[in-house]
Amino acid sequence: MQTVRITTSQNIDIDYELAGLGERIVASIIDFGIFFLLYILFIITGLSLDGMRSSIIVLIVIYGTAYVFYDLVCEYFMNGQSVGKKVMKIKVVSLDGAQPRFSQYLLRWLFRIVDFGISMGAVALVVAAISEKVQRVGDLVAGTILIRTSPRTKISHVAFMPAAEGYEPTFSSAAQLSEQDIELISEVINTYIKTGNSVVVYNMATRIKQHLGISTPPEMNDLKFLQTLGKDYSFYITQAEVL
Repeated sequence: MQTVRITTSQNIDIDYELAGLGERIVASIIDFGIFFLLYILFIITGLSLDGMRSSIIVLIVIYGTAYVFYDLVCEYFMNGQSVGKKVMKIKVVSLDGAQPRFSQYLLRWLFRIVDFGISMGAVALVVAAISEKVQRVGDLVAGTILIRTSPRTKISHVAFMPAAEGYEPTFSSAAQLSEQDIELISEVINTYIKTGNSVVVYNMATRIKQHLGISTPPEMNDLKFLQTLGKDYSFYITQAEVL
Protein backbone atom coordinates (compact mmCIF):
# COMPACT_ATOMS: atom_id res chain seq x y z
CA MET A 1 0.00 0.00 0.00
CA GLN A 2 1.34 3.41 -0.99
CA THR A 3 2.07 5.75 1.89
CA VAL A 4 2.50 9.47 2.40
CA ARG A 5 4.59 11.10 5.11
CA ILE A 6 2.90 14.02 6.80
CA THR A 7 4.76 16.46 9.04
CA THR A 8 2.52 18.04 11.66
CA SER A 9 2.72 21.69 12.69
CA GLN A 10 4.67 20.51 15.74
CA ASN A 11 7.35 18.97 13.46
CA ILE A 12 6.34 15.32 13.99
CA ASP A 13 6.52 12.93 11.05
CA ILE A 14 3.63 10.47 10.72
CA ASP A 15 3.21 7.96 7.90
CA TYR A 16 -0.31 7.39 6.58
CA GLU A 17 -1.52 4.94 3.99
CA LEU A 18 -3.21 6.57 1.02
CA ALA A 19 -6.81 5.55 0.54
CA GLY A 20 -6.97 3.04 -2.28
CA LEU A 21 -9.11 3.40 -5.37
CA GLY A 22 -11.32 0.53 -4.20
CA GLU A 23 -11.96 2.19 -0.84
CA ARG A 24 -12.93 5.43 -2.55
CA ILE A 25 -15.32 3.60 -4.86
CA VAL A 26 -16.97 1.71 -1.99
CA ALA A 27 -17.33 4.96 -0.01
CA SER A 28 -19.04 6.56 -3.01
CA ILE A 29 -21.36 3.56 -3.39
CA ILE A 30 -22.35 3.86 0.29
CA ASP A 31 -23.10 7.57 -0.13
CA PHE A 32 -25.08 6.86 -3.31
CA GLY A 33 -26.96 4.12 -1.47
CA ILE A 34 -28.05 6.63 1.15
CA PHE A 35 -29.56 8.87 -1.51
CA PHE A 36 -31.16 5.92 -3.28
CA LEU A 37 -32.97 5.03 -0.05
CA LEU A 38 -33.96 8.68 0.40
CA TYR A 39 -35.23 8.71 -3.18
CA ILE A 40 -37.49 5.72 -2.48
CA LEU A 41 -38.68 7.40 0.72
CA PHE A 42 -39.44 10.64 -1.12
CA ILE A 43 -41.33 8.75 -3.85
CA ILE A 44 -43.47 7.03 -1.23
CA THR A 45 -44.05 10.34 0.55
CA GLY A 46 -44.91 12.05 -2.73
CA LEU A 47 -47.47 9.38 -3.61
CA SER A 48 -49.05 9.75 -0.19
CA LEU A 49 -49.56 13.47 -0.77
CA ASP A 50 -52.15 12.56 -3.42
CA GLY A 51 -51.55 15.29 -5.97
CA MET A 52 -50.52 18.11 -3.65
CA ARG A 53 -48.29 19.72 -6.26
CA SER A 54 -46.71 22.39 -4.06
CA SER A 55 -45.66 19.84 -1.44
CA ILE A 56 -44.21 17.56 -4.09
CA ILE A 57 -42.18 20.45 -5.51
CA VAL A 58 -40.84 21.20 -2.01
CA LEU A 59 -39.77 17.55 -1.62
CA ILE A 60 -38.00 17.65 -4.98
CA VAL A 61 -36.16 20.85 -4.06
CA ILE A 62 -35.11 19.44 -0.67
CA TYR A 63 -33.88 16.21 -2.23
CA GLY A 64 -32.04 17.98 -5.05
CA THR A 65 -30.36 20.44 -2.68
CA ALA A 66 -29.26 17.67 -0.32
CA TYR A 67 -27.88 15.62 -3.22
CA VAL A 68 -25.93 18.51 -4.74
CA PHE A 69 -24.40 19.86 -1.53
CA TYR A 70 -24.01 16.58 0.38
CA ASP A 71 -20.26 16.11 -0.14
CA LEU A 72 -19.35 19.73 0.50
CA VAL A 73 -21.37 19.99 3.71
CA CYS A 74 -20.29 16.60 5.07
CA GLU A 75 -16.59 17.05 4.38
CA TYR A 76 -16.55 20.54 5.88
CA PHE A 77 -18.48 19.71 9.05
CA MET A 78 -17.31 16.08 9.47
CA ASN A 79 -13.56 16.73 9.28
CA GLY A 80 -13.03 15.60 5.70
CA GLN A 81 -15.46 12.70 5.71
CA SER A 82 -18.83 11.81 4.25
CA VAL A 83 -20.83 8.93 5.73
CA GLY A 84 -19.29 6.57 3.19
CA LYS A 85 -15.76 7.79 3.92
CA LYS A 86 -16.36 7.43 7.65
CA VAL A 87 -17.52 3.83 7.19
CA MET A 88 -14.45 3.08 5.07
CA LYS A 89 -12.19 4.92 7.55
CA ILE A 90 -10.75 7.35 5.04
CA LYS A 91 -10.70 11.15 5.03
CA VAL A 92 -9.70 14.19 3.00
CA VAL A 93 -6.60 16.12 4.12
CA SER A 94 -4.36 18.76 2.60
CA LEU A 95 -1.10 17.63 1.01
CA ASP A 96 0.73 18.93 4.11
CA GLY A 97 -1.49 16.89 6.42
CA ALA A 98 -3.48 19.85 7.73
CA GLN A 99 -7.25 19.97 7.75
CA PRO A 100 -8.31 21.47 4.40
CA ARG A 101 -9.59 25.01 4.28
CA PHE A 102 -13.14 25.66 3.14
CA SER A 103 -11.78 26.90 -0.20
CA GLN A 104 -10.16 23.50 -0.76
CA TYR A 105 -13.36 21.64 0.04
CA LEU A 106 -15.17 24.02 -2.30
CA LEU A 107 -12.73 23.34 -5.16
CA ARG A 108 -13.07 19.57 -4.68
CA TRP A 109 -16.83 19.95 -4.78
CA LEU A 110 -16.90 22.24 -7.83
CA PHE A 111 -14.72 19.86 -9.82
CA ARG A 112 -17.17 17.04 -9.21
CA ILE A 113 -18.77 18.41 -12.38
CA VAL A 114 -15.63 17.33 -14.26
CA ASP A 115 -14.96 14.17 -12.28
CA PHE A 116 -18.50 12.82 -12.14
CA GLY A 117 -21.04 15.09 -13.82
CA ILE A 118 -19.81 15.25 -17.41
CA SER A 119 -18.21 11.81 -17.64
CA MET A 120 -20.40 9.83 -15.22
CA GLY A 121 -17.34 9.18 -13.04
CA ALA A 122 -15.01 8.00 -15.80
CA VAL A 123 -12.66 10.99 -15.48
CA ALA A 124 -12.38 10.56 -11.69
CA LEU A 125 -11.70 6.84 -12.07
CA VAL A 126 -9.02 7.21 -14.75
CA VAL A 127 -7.23 10.18 -13.17
CA ALA A 128 -7.20 8.60 -9.69
CA ALA A 129 -5.89 5.35 -11.15
CA ILE A 130 -2.94 6.98 -12.91
CA SER A 131 -2.09 9.77 -10.46
CA GLU A 132 0.79 9.25 -8.06
CA LYS A 133 -1.28 9.84 -4.92
CA VAL A 134 -4.64 8.44 -6.09
CA GLN A 135 -6.07 11.92 -6.67
CA ARG A 136 -9.03 12.76 -8.86
CA VAL A 137 -9.10 16.08 -10.73
CA GLY A 138 -10.75 17.83 -7.79
CA ASP A 139 -7.97 16.67 -5.46
CA LEU A 140 -5.23 17.79 -7.85
CA VAL A 141 -6.75 21.25 -8.18
CA ALA A 142 -7.55 21.65 -4.46
CA GLY A 143 -4.25 20.21 -3.21
CA THR A 144 -5.88 17.41 -1.23
CA ILE A 145 -5.44 13.66 -0.83
CA LEU A 146 -7.43 10.89 0.81
CA ILE A 147 -5.75 8.89 3.55
CA ARG A 148 -6.71 6.08 5.86
CA THR A 149 -7.61 7.51 9.25
CA SER A 150 -5.29 5.15 11.15
CA PRO A 151 -1.64 6.23 10.91
CA ARG A 152 0.80 3.63 9.67
CA THR A 153 3.38 4.85 12.19
CA LYS A 154 3.17 2.27 14.97
CA ILE A 155 4.26 2.21 18.58
CA SER A 156 7.42 0.31 17.65
CA HIS A 157 8.45 3.22 15.42
CA VAL A 158 8.12 5.97 18.00
CA ALA A 159 8.44 4.48 21.47
CA PHE A 160 11.53 5.10 23.57
CA MET A 161 14.17 2.44 22.96
CA PRO A 162 17.39 2.01 25.01
CA ALA A 163 20.73 2.60 23.34
CA ALA A 164 22.12 -0.45 21.55
CA GLU A 165 25.64 -1.78 22.00
CA GLY A 166 28.13 0.37 20.11
CA TYR A 167 25.81 3.34 20.16
CA GLU A 168 27.39 6.76 19.66
CA PRO A 169 25.56 9.58 21.49
CA THR A 170 24.44 12.69 19.67
CA PHE A 171 23.94 15.13 22.53
CA SER A 172 26.58 15.14 25.25
CA SER A 173 24.39 17.43 27.37
CA ALA A 174 21.92 14.52 27.78
CA ALA A 175 24.10 13.50 30.72
CA GLN A 176 22.78 16.57 32.56
CA LEU A 177 19.25 15.18 32.56
CA SER A 178 17.83 13.55 35.66
CA GLU A 179 16.02 10.26 35.91
CA GLN A 180 12.80 12.22 36.46
CA ASP A 181 13.43 14.12 33.21
CA ILE A 182 13.77 10.86 31.28
CA GLU A 183 10.66 9.43 32.90
CA LEU A 184 8.73 12.55 31.87
CA ILE A 185 10.06 12.32 28.31
CA SER A 186 9.00 8.68 28.16
CA GLU A 187 5.55 9.61 29.49
CA VAL A 188 5.19 12.32 26.84
CA ILE A 189 6.10 9.88 24.06
CA ASN A 190 3.63 7.32 25.39
CA THR A 191 0.94 10.00 25.56
CA TYR A 192 1.62 10.84 21.94
CA ILE A 193 1.39 7.15 21.00
CA LYS A 194 -1.99 6.78 22.71
CA THR A 195 -3.59 10.07 21.68
CA GLY A 196 -1.71 11.31 18.61
CA ASN A 197 -1.38 14.69 20.35
CA SER A 198 1.86 16.01 18.86
CA VAL A 199 1.57 19.27 20.83
CA VAL A 200 2.85 17.55 23.99
CA VAL A 201 5.93 16.37 22.08
CA TYR A 202 6.56 19.86 20.72
CA ASN A 203 6.21 21.46 24.18
CA MET A 204 8.50 18.93 25.83
CA ALA A 205 11.15 19.23 23.10
CA THR A 206 11.08 23.03 23.33
CA ARG A 207 11.44 22.91 27.10
CA ILE A 208 14.38 20.48 26.97
CA LYS A 209 16.17 22.45 24.26
CA GLN A 210 15.91 25.60 26.35
CA HIS A 211 16.98 23.78 29.50
CA LEU A 212 20.07 22.23 27.89
CA GLY A 213 20.81 25.14 25.57
CA ILE A 214 21.05 22.97 22.46
CA SER A 215 19.67 23.02 18.94
CA THR A 216 18.85 20.11 16.67
CA PRO A 217 19.88 19.37 13.07
CA PRO A 218 17.30 20.45 10.46
CA GLU A 219 16.51 16.83 9.55
CA MET A 220 15.72 15.85 13.15
CA ASN A 221 12.10 16.36 14.19
CA ASP A 222 11.00 16.85 17.80
CA LEU A 223 9.95 13.24 18.34
CA LYS A 224 13.27 11.94 17.08
CA PHE A 225 15.01 14.47 19.32
CA LEU A 226 13.30 13.13 22.44
CA GLN A 227 14.04 9.55 21.44
CA THR A 228 17.70 10.40 20.86
CA LEU A 229 17.94 12.11 24.24
CA GLY A 230 16.63 8.96 25.89
CA LYS A 231 19.22 6.81 24.14
CA ASP A 232 22.01 9.28 24.88
CA TYR A 233 21.04 9.40 28.55
CA SER A 234 20.98 5.59 28.68
CA PHE A 235 24.45 5.51 27.11
CA TYR A 236 25.96 7.95 29.62
CA ILE A 237 24.34 6.25 32.62
CA THR A 238 25.68 2.89 31.47
CA GLN A 239 29.16 4.35 31.04
CA ALA A 240 29.04 5.90 34.52
CA GLU A 241 28.04 2.58 36.07
CA VAL A 242 30.93 0.82 34.29
CA LEU A 243 33.41 3.40 35.59
